[in-house]
Amino acid sequence: MKRTLIMAFTASLVLVACSAFACTTTITGKKASADGSVMVSHSDDGLGDGRLIYVPAKKHKKDSMRPVYYDACSLGYKPEWGASETKRIVSHSRAPGYDTPGFPLSIPIGYIPQVEHTYAYFDANYGIINEHQLSIGECTDKAKVHPEPAPGKRIFYSSELSRVALERCKKARDAVKFMGELIDKYGYYGTGETLLVADPEEGWVFEMCGYDMDGTGGVWVAKRVPDDSFFVAANQFRIRDVLKGDKNMMHSANIFKIAQQKGWWKPEDGPLDWTKVYGDGEFHHPYYSLRRVWRALSIVAPSMNLPAWVEGAFTTVYPFAIKPDQKLTVEDVFKIHRDNYEGTEFDLTKGLAAGPFGDPNRFEGHAEGQADQDGHISTVKGAFERPLNIYRCVYAYVNQSRKWLPDAVGGLTWFGPDRPATAVLMPFYAGVDNLPHPIQTGDILKFQKDSMWTAFNYVANYAMLKYSYMIKDIHAVRDHFEMQAFGSQDELEQNAVELIEQGKNTEAAKLLTQYCANNAGNVLDAWWKLSEHLYIKYNDGYLNTKSGIAQSVGYPAWWLKKVGYENGPLTYEHKPGEN
Repeated sequence: MKRTLIMAFTASLVLVACSAFACTTTITGKKASADGSVMVSHSDDGLGDGRLIYVPAKKHKKDSMRPVYYDACSLGYKPEWGASETKRIVSHSRAPGYDTPGFPLSIPIGYIPQVEHTYAYFDANYGIINEHQLSIGECTDKAKVHPEPAPGKRIFYSSELSRVALERCKKARDAVKFMGELIDKYGYYGTGETLLVADPEEGWVFEMCGYDMDGTGGVWVAKRVPDDSFFVAANQFRIRDVLKGDKNMMHSANIFKIAQQKGWWKPEDGPLDWTKVYGDGEFHHPYYSLRRVWRALSIVAPSMNLPAWVEGAFTTVYPFAIKPDQKLTVEDVFKIHRDNYEGTEFDLTKGLAAGPFGDPNRFEGHAEGQADQDGHISTVKGAFERPLNIYRCVYAYVNQSRKWLPDAVGGLTWFGPDRPATAVLMPFYAGVDNLPHPIQTGDILKFQKDSMWTAFNYVANYAMLKYSYMIKDIHAVRDHFEMQAFGSQDELEQNAVELIEQGKNTEAAKLLTQYCANNAGNVLDAWWKLSEHLYIKYNDGYLNTKSGIAQSVGYPAWWLKKVGYENGPLTYEHKPGEN
């Protein structure tokens, strides 16, 4: 029995660690977007630190060194590197939002030479956007090798790479080259990774991984997304043939040599297929990644009629990038992240698993990690579809980089706390001088009324009780704030641009900062009021309104039939087979 419990506990730890390996990220080229912006989106799908932190621009002393911290996103929380399971970085100097008393300070894996001046940027579990409209998205990928961090050998993971790039770079192409050089010089640890890197002119897909558990350096490849196209990645490498001399590609100098040394590829095989040579398929189960790629591409270009079923993990049926049937808006892109396969054969709001009220949430873990009454791990084998919208998402966003506007106004993050389907997109401009307190506050182990993440996570969890009803109430409030934000955007931006053109940059920053803070404060107040409204309206499973208390909300007939309602105690007669 003791051995069984140990095995169960070990399995649960593996499942918790694996749950972090789940994000979806997209790029929309400037000729594929409705307004000419380059857009990057990202859903961070692992229950962890949901804060959006403002990192200010800084001047640094000559010959100073920049610490490089361990990233729990890579291989799970490791207490030997400081910080905590709920605070990704704890530092007195990185940013005010990271100076959190009561938690162990983050311990550097190593250091790199600091530069004289670093740019301001928004940070979360990965860097998001900087003051010069450099924009980043991310997803974790399964590589053949996932090395551990090692001082002097492997000090960088994608999270810190993205932050250093935002601190020092203005252009996407330069950022890709710079991050590649950091991998080459200082080594790479952790899972395979995809970083999407964009500026107002172009977007790049930058993929990387380790190649030896005790090796140094790493391997990487990057490919430019055509301006008229849309790209999506979902926890699996997406770059295929690495072509020498292609002006739209970059790669590490060792990419071919390492593949040959490892016996993963030889020149006579033809072009090096990055995804197949350095990747290891999908996490967890078939279609964990590919279904999301299919769905995103199908939403954007239904005319392509792409197949939902393929021959294997390394299929080439889904193009690297596609031309949308219609040019995309911010709302269009975020709608992808909100998707639960509604209207398809995989619709998670339908069927017995969705319950009587169409709940799309499916808790993961191979028979859901449950033991039977004797304490043995269940032997039930199977899997649920993995949607773009998932219950354990901590935040999602769409970045816009717009070349016709000053950087302070052109760079814009539309940020949604917690899971996308129940989130409100809130605008935060790259030119603000700080972010609102509620968006920089949060702890998954604390109930905090002043935390935006807590408010949204609370409502999302409560909605599972009667999803098909409550989601309508949620969307009504959500739509109000999103329409208000999109509707006031032009006037706000025009006023900010006028101030900048007059040389009043400080005033412009204050205008943008105050607007973002006021909007966020109004959303937070409304969301807590919404939680109270949902509690009262659906208390005890009834519908309670001014027109009537305890109005019955019955179960649908199809569900009653499926769960054996008709076999209930309708007679005193004992029937054979009944307990």
